[in-house]
Amino acid sequence: MDWRNEWKKLAGIIVVFLLFFWLPVGWVRFTGGIMEALHLMKWYAREHVLLCLVPAFFIAGAIGVFISQASVMKYLGAKANKVLAYGVAAVSGSILAVCSCTVLPLFAGIWRMGAGLGPATAFLYSGPAINVLAIILTARILGIEIGIARAVGAISFSVIIGLIMHLIYRKEEMEKATGQMSMPEPEVARPLWKNAAFFAVMIGVLVFANWGSPNDFQFKTTDGSEFTAAVLKQPESVGQEYLLEYTQGPHAGEQIKIAPPSIVLKTPVPGSWTTIWQNKWLVTAGFSVAFGLILVFWIGVKWWKVVLAAIPPALLALVLPMQGLWILLPFSAGIVGVSIALASSKGEGEEWFGATWTFAKQILPLLFFGVLVAGFLLGRPDHEGLIPSKYVEMLVGDSPNRMLEITGWGGGGFESFARAIWPLWTNFFASIFGAFMYFATLTEVPILQGLMGSGMGKGPALALLLAGPALSLPSMLVIAGIMGVRKTAVFTSLVVVMATISGMIFGAFF
Repeated sequence: MDWRNEWKKLAGIIVVFLLFFWLPVGWVRFTGGIMEALHLMKWYAREHVLLCLVPAFFIAGAIGVFISQASVMKYLGAKANKVLAYGVAAVSGSILAVCSCTVLPLFAGIWRMGAGLGPATAFLYSGPAINVLAIILTARILGIEIGIARAVGAISFSVIIGLIMHLIYRKEEMEKATGQMSMPEPEVARPLWKNAAFFAVMIGVLVFANWGSPNDFQFKTTDGSEFTAAVLKQPESVGQEYLLEYTQGPHAGEQIKIAPPSIVLKTPVPGSWTTIWQNKWLVTAGFSVAFGLILVFWIGVKWWKVVLAAIPPALLALVLPMQGLWILLPFSAGIVGVSIALASSKGEGEEWFGATWTFAKQILPLLFFGVLVAGFLLGRPDHEGLIPSKYVEMLVGDSPNRMLEITGWGGGGFESFARAIWPLWTNFFASIFGAFMYFATLTEVPILQGLMGSGMGKGPALALLLAGPALSLPSMLVIAGIMGVRKTAVFTSLVVVMATISGMIFGAFF
């Protein structure tokens, strides 16, 4: 027997045995962590997979099939003009306004097509971080200073991180550029305007299907009072209350909790965002019709296949209420129909579906595993996992007083040392916490509001805002599978270090 190979298997068996032998079954926090992992996975499956990830998979597959490698290399390749490459990467990422997981299939698509490491990582960061709505919401709820700092920091980070990644791996990038120079220019199968329109339609479906509800509402309660307030937290179960913040009147800026039975009327404040939200599914349907026409006239899918694919979602949309989880049924029917139409077609359609399926197989298992681990360790907003949230609140305050009080380590040299390194520690811890925690798009703002209400400083808040939306434990696992563990570690470290430094500088002035 060759023990040089067998010892690894033996070690694995021993580790698994010891894991189950010492499994803390019955420990309340361990059991709570398991439940939080399942709750987070349930929420992730409902809110992100069908409406966000699946359209992103189709877009990523289309990048691999319909965009020539030469085009990617021209604008994002290792030999591309740096100003143009990083500008395109930052702008294209910001248009999507997606979370750290939804951007992954798109990143994988341009990376496989030959994009340079610098522009690819700039795109990877900019997609979740440079979210115009999130920046506006941050400024309104957390303060104009943090809003501006987040905007400047996110835009700068996408370019700086990309440039540093390029410099660190410049030898590898030079070899890639040399190889790309020798590649022949492929024939253009479809004009640029057609490809642009094609991707604009798919991005339209992705963006408007996920268009969030407005944050400001006009309320009327059972006691006859009427007011306008922003919804900071919605009740998740029976017995929970709304957390609101007055936006107008003498109590503007104050927070209030109110039970759902006390609300007689709740209407969104009129505005362009509200108008789009109220008509989001009509807009999405319009993009879907355009998508179907493109499949027939440009991709070559048989017209009757597209019609058959469109009938079930159209009927379901007419019969079912387009709200809550009911929305997922017609959307799912549309996904199934399009998948069957493409898979049963010859040529580009079949190739496109194959590329989409490849991305899904690679990314989904890692994402699901990462979401489970993140839920187990960190829980959900306002729900604790294995790690108590009080430690997070304790370690990111304006001063170390709370930490010294809880630990009882006050006095002497340790207290002096703690106060000296506190700005560095709080910002670094906030960056680490943000990097591993999973934040859905826009959820980071109310979470930060709660943490700041518990004493979190403005510097650590900015650090978390710059690190959190762009990274998460699930996304790290997928990125490692795409470009390797070493590059992922460097990218993650750059995000954490730059977020920490930015938080320290911001905290020193505000």
